[in-house]
Amino acid sequence: MTEVRLSRPTRRGILAVGGALGLGAALAACGDEKGSAGGGSSAGKKGSGPWSFKDDRGTTVKLDKIPANIVAFTGVGAALYDYGIQVKGVFGPTTVKGGKPDVQAGDMDVSKVTVIGNEWGQFNIEKYASLAPDVLITTMFDAAGTLWYVPEESAKKIAKLAPSAGISVFDRKLDQPLQRMYALAESLGADLKAEKVVAAKKRFEDAAARLRKAAKAHPDIKVLAGSASADIFYVSGTDLSIDLEYFKSLGVNFVEPTEAAKKASGGWFENLSWENVDKHKADIIMMDDRAQAIQPDAIEEATWKKLPAVKAGQVIPRSPEPILSYDKCAPLLENLAKAIETAKKVS
Repeated sequence: MTEVRLSRPTRRGILAVGGALGLGAALAACGDEKGSAGGGSSAGKKGSGPWSFKDDRGTTVKLDKIPANIVAFTGVGAALYDYGIQVKGVFGPTTVKGGKPDVQAGDMDVSKVTVIGNEWGQFNIEKYASLAPDVLITTMFDAAGTLWYVPEESAKKIAKLAPSAGISVFDRKLDQPLQRMYALAESLGADLKAEKVVAAKKRFEDAAARLRKAAKAHPDIKVLAGSASADIFYVSGTDLSIDLEYFKSLGVNFVEPTEAAKKASGGWFENLSWENVDKHKADIIMMDDRAQAIQPDAIEEATWKKLPAVKAGQVIPRSPEPILSYDKCAPLLENLAKAIETAKKVS
């Protein structure tokens, strides 16, 4: 297989992803943390093969057998875990201060994976090589197919150690990358007929129907997607984020920054000072739940506390980087549906 080396966008642009990724509270570095991989092999058709998978770059990865030593972006590892696939190593936000799992680790036991890097720019190549990786799997947040959280300066060295596969989460609706991860998990040996998997998929489909119904019944309820850092409040547009694009397709009425406002930040969101946080009127505010963002209960700005949605208690979490399993995405739809069903019109 020939690896395709693609140009990397600016850090400012790629870190947007609908919020203040890389801003706010810094994660505790766990680059030297070690842990067993719990076998580190795929469940299901373990060791059988040959294996191939065509990723969203159009690159087909071919191996003699189903990969046993999988190294993945943390959120990808968490998604595969929900399908019964245990990865051996992860890179990306895995633990927060105190060693507790980051929100992007989902239900994955972080003590049973080797952490290659816990922050943006961290990727321990020696530790990666020691795992004898069969494949590296991550997501992609641009049209060029740039592998998320794989550092540009070491990308060529990393590419020589194992083939890679990327699932695109750029300018698509949530159901599309969900289906791709579902197919990837199946190729890796997941039992998609397992009771838990079947139930999770049905729950997601039911949740989508509920959200569509709620949005139709309450078309006047406006929802704002935000993220907080010390100096800036970010208002996300819907046109590049998989969750917001999908919610919008189901009828949810979102606050939309102007194209000119988003252009200044790379096209993802509008930057507002805390003095101007009341620029947009909203009945519900969805706030970035990632560890890098300041959480609503820690925001002390008086202008924030005066917002009608905040005073009404109509602030809910948002996952700008959803774990791509039906099990983890169903609650995102249910929570938004409930918020719309019960919201008071305050804008």
